[in-house]
Amino acid sequence: MKEIRTNRISRFRRWTRKGWAAFASLHRRVTIGVLSVSMSILLPTAAAARMGMPDTLAISRTVQVDEVDVTAALPVPVRSVVPSVPLLDRDAVAAAPFQTLESALRSVPAVDLRERGGKGVQADISLRGGSSDQTMVLLNGIDFTDARTGHQSHALPVDLDCISSVELLDGVTGIGAFAGAVNLRTRPLRPTYLRAEGFGGAYGYGGGSLSGAVTEGTFSLFAAASLRRSDGYMHNTDFRNWNTYVRMNGSTPRAGFFDFQGGFQDRAFGSNGFYAAYNPDQYEKTRTLLASLRWVRRFGRTEASAAVRYRKVFDRYDWTRGTPLNRHNTDQCGAEFRVVRPWGWGTTSAGADWSYAHIFSTNLGHPLAVPHGCYTRADARHTGHLWISHAKCWKRFEAAGSAGAALSPYGTAALWSLSGGYRPSDGVRLDLSVASSMRLPTFTDLYYTSPAQLNNPDLGPERAVTWSLGADLRQGGWSASMHLFCRDGRDIIDWVWRPELGDRWHSEQESRLVSFGAELVGGYRSGRGAVRRATLSYGYLTQSRRSDVIVSSSMDYMRHKVALLFEVAFLRRCTFVLTGTLCDRYGGYTYYLRDADGELLTDGSGGMLTERRDFRPYFLVDARLSWEKGVVRLYVDATNLTDTRYCDFGGVPLPGRWLTGGAVLTIGG
Repeated sequence: MKEIRTNRISRFRRWTRKGWAAFASLHRRVTIGVLSVSMSILLPTAAAARMGMPDTLAISRTVQVDEVDVTAALPVPVRSVVPSVPLLDRDAVAAAPFQTLESALRSVPAVDLRERGGKGVQADISLRGGSSDQTMVLLNGIDFTDARTGHQSHALPVDLDCISSVELLDGVTGIGAFAGAVNLRTRPLRPTYLRAEGFGGAYGYGGGSLSGAVTEGTFSLFAAASLRRSDGYMHNTDFRNWNTYVRMNGSTPRAGFFDFQGGFQDRAFGSNGFYAAYNPDQYEKTRTLLASLRWVRRFGRTEASAAVRYRKVFDRYDWTRGTPLNRHNTDQCGAEFRVVRPWGWGTTSAGADWSYAHIFSTNLGHPLAVPHGCYTRADARHTGHLWISHAKCWKRFEAAGSAGAALSPYGTAALWSLSGGYRPSDGVRLDLSVASSMRLPTFTDLYYTSPAQLNNPDLGPERAVTWSLGADLRQGGWSASMHLFCRDGRDIIDWVWRPELGDRWHSEQESRLVSFGAELVGGYRSGRGAVRRATLSYGYLTQSRRSDVIVSSSMDYMRHKVALLFEVAFLRRCTFVLTGTLCDRYGGYTYYLRDADGELLTDGSGGMLTERRDFRPYFLVDARLSWEKGVVRLYVDATNLTDTRYCDFGGVPLPGRWLTGGAVLTIGG
């Protein structure tokens, strides 16, 4: 009689923080009885990613199974049906020679990062041919874009080590994302830990940071504080930057999920040539306070969420350091509500948001009948937005669309977007989208006046329609992506040179700007071996302005950008990362001639002698050598190794070779 054997299957019904690899040696099948519960946590996040709805609330609950980290997340859709584009992630920047968000974004082909000083002290972030005023800035999905000027939009109180990822959002229905939006997502390194860092280097550079997190059940607290300062790499380029940030979230079955974040930043910096290349004695000081609270609750299959936000910015600008010239006090607040409902034909979302911006100023706004302290001018405006979107997923196809109405002092405007995706096979994805967008003039656009500039309070919104095509390929540790876009912008705001107005720049919007760009990114990534990471990217942009006027800045775009990152591991505990960036900017600037002693040259009537110069291509090389053992990591950074002389704005030289080093201690987790 033939004996028949059946294999017994061991079943485990409880997760623990131990690896399961040992069971492989028993040659027995092992199943996990709670696997279905885990899938119920993960699937909503995956669905949100496919629909272009990035989770902005991911936080801290981690289960370890055979060295695989699984993070529970509650997806909250943003106002976009176009899939997001990842720009940075924590793993990619951890070993690289990046100490600030600005330095990390410089290597991204979709971003034009224009600095005026070292270590990100003052920089403009522009997306795909837009300007800093045309870029919406989000922190964990909350809009904190500055209504006064785009120069301050990304001055947020979070350090690079607090940021888990940065993503680009297209097709954001609403006011402000003319060229797109940048969403910064914060998350602790581990559920529970304490991290301390100290650093220092050339030009009196130094500082430190302290951060940590505590997680207990469904509650999580994440906090960070830092100081960064320098004596400056040349006259009047010193700076000091304080950041404090806290994020708390938790949930209960009845009340739902609550997510609070708040922060404060205090910055002061010498502004040698920042806003007028011939003046080396300018100075600026800003203080930023922000906070937001989000609530999410599920009612059966329907999910409702609401959020409130507030941001306050004090800005002081000195034409001559120590003598205040312009002062601004800006308040911004807003609220939003949305409902998401999946049903047989897809997922439908609808919502509304409102925002209010107010400014007291010595230069911007309408004259006050009675001065408010030192402020003699003020202005305010309300804006609103109603929207609805729908997304449907099939086996390999996806389609989504949105429509909305933007309400502002300039009237009502229709905003819409359409997107489609196709996955012909695993690891391959194609995307096509078209979206309209708009942004309102900033208070600076409307009111700023100086001896060289004349304001125009009659400006209106800028509008655009953007087409984009993308492709992604992922196979093992290899990845490649391509993105093409074309943006037709109308009523573009810029400073126009008007001799009839006394040779002054006048704020106008008489031109139409068409931008076309292409971005290619390819790379390899591995957690083992000598070569851990190698990426190569290229960005191309061209613009066509349909106007014959002379403009100040909108045609100074990054025409070519090539970026390389190479990471190797050796001697078990050492890592070496080398980055290179080749930049070729289109356009030119006015250069003020100086003598051998650096004094400005003048003509017989006392006028400054100038000449027109084109931006020159430049190549930057940065490197980091780090050693790590246990809870300690030591690193040495060298930025601009070749001591290249370059500028992002005309006549404002940026630092040459800069050597720094630091130590990091991370406990817990």
